[in-house]
Amino acid sequence: EIIYIGDPMCSWCWGFAGVINSIYRDFNNKAPLSIVLGGLHAYDDFPMSREYKNNIRHHWEDVNKTTGAIFDYRFFDRDRFILDTEPACRAVVTIRKMQPNLALPFYESISRSFYTENKDTTILRTYKPLVEKLNIDFKVFEKKFYSDQIKVETKNDFNFAKKIGVTGFPTVLVKDGKNLALLTAGFQPYQVLKPAIDG
Repeated sequence: EIIYIGDPMCSWCWGFAGVINSIYRDFNNKAPLSIVLGGLHAYDDFPMSREYKNNIRHHWEDVNKTTGAIFDYRFFDRDRFILDTEPACRAVVTIRKMQPNLALPFYESISRSFYTENKDTTILRTYKPLVEKLNIDFKVFEKKFYSDQIKVETKNDFNFAKKIGVTGFPTVLVKDGKNLALLTAGFQPYQVLKPAIDG
């Protein structure tokens, strides 16, 4: 099994989207891929300061240079935005519960809407077109999204990532039986990771 630990509002994870899609395409039949949500800025409850925005912007610029991922920098014009990544993670957990095979494309669609379309992924209505595109009933999604069960499952993901010592995203692990091996902590191009998975 391949375990991908990330956050749809993590810029390096957005830069890693093409890599994880290639891993899924080439290896999912042999080693099924599952997503664990890391909760990069989960439960943040304070508006972003100018210094905080500058720091995040610097990350975006680095990701763009390294991976070519596209960013909409209008995000930084938002006033008093609270960068809480828990709702985006919970949305993925909701879809994972409903249709596990759609978790990865849904995860990527959240990243795309946040990074390239400047959508607010801290609010529920942002997910409506993304959920409906998957032919999933949005009312059913909404009910599950707000359920205590999904909130607990999301927190369990965060706790699992912390427990095994994951401190940054993306992180990819390979699970063989009960053994976990680190494939990468941080961005790596696919041509670097493929031989390691093959091996």
